[in-house]
Amino acid sequence: MTNKQKSQHTPLVIRNHTFDWGQRTYLMGILNVTPDSFSDGGKFNQLESALNHAQDMINNGANIIDIGGESTRPNAEAITLEEELNRVIPVIESLRQTTSIPISIDTTKAKVARAAIEAGADIVNDISGGTFDNDMLLTVAQLQVPIILMHMRGTPKTMQKLTEYNNLITEIYNFLDQQIQKATTLGIKKSRIIIDPGIGFAKTHQQNVQILQSLAEFQPLNVPILVGTSRKSFIGHILQNPNPQARIWGTAATCCSAIARGADILRVHDLAQMRDVSRVADAIWRI
Repeated sequence: MTNKQKSQHTPLVIRNHTFDWGQRTYLMGILNVTPDSFSDGGKFNQLESALNHAQDMINNGANIIDIGGESTRPNAEAITLEEELNRVIPVIESLRQTTSIPISIDTTKAKVARAAIEAGADIVNDISGGTFDNDMLLTVAQLQVPIILMHMRGTPKTMQKLTEYNNLITEIYNFLDQQIQKATTLGIKKSRIIIDPGIGFAKTHQQNVQILQSLAEFQPLNVPILVGTSRKSFIGHILQNPNPQARIWGTAATCCSAIARGADILRVHDLAQMRDVSRVADAIWRI
């Protein structure tokens, strides 16, 4: 399936922003309001620093700001509902007062999703694909907002022990297909569903590379594809560099690969650099 065919997806309109799938790559800027995220934990968990960073990302080309209050790094501990709400809601409310940019809430909890949408967020980004909270898909259907369904196994605490697959790509595909069907059965429009193969979540370094090599195989699901490789450990493994913040150009290579194989959204930390990468990659590979 070519990118020209993919552009037949129904465009997604959020506030005054139109996502015309297949025509260009869109960038999701990562805003972790956590003390313990793998790359930037503790840097933006105060309201002022979070808002300043969000504005910097918008200025540097972000199309969506993804706000998360619970770390999903390997071995991360779960936090309470109250703690997650206390971290994300003030940031969403304050950011919404200054910009119309689409905001996604990175959460697996239906109550957080509902509170975030009510506070001004627009999209739910669920790393569990709607499996951690039995109320999530129905809640999103009721809210009538888009959802990003990601593949993973286990929890952030256990996922790196769950990397044995009989057929990696087929199993990810089947899970995403199943969750798309569950979502639509519950009333979520397919035009509001985005998928994410879950690079770094219950995947080995080589499996992450395999997903990038095989990304086009997810196109028959006929929904936009999000890819999140930014600064992840498999890039550090290839570069033999343990510092996440020194993986910008390794990330850039993965972003080029993802665009060439049909990614629609890239979830990234380094907006200025990935904006330039995506512009040039789009000029080469978009039809």
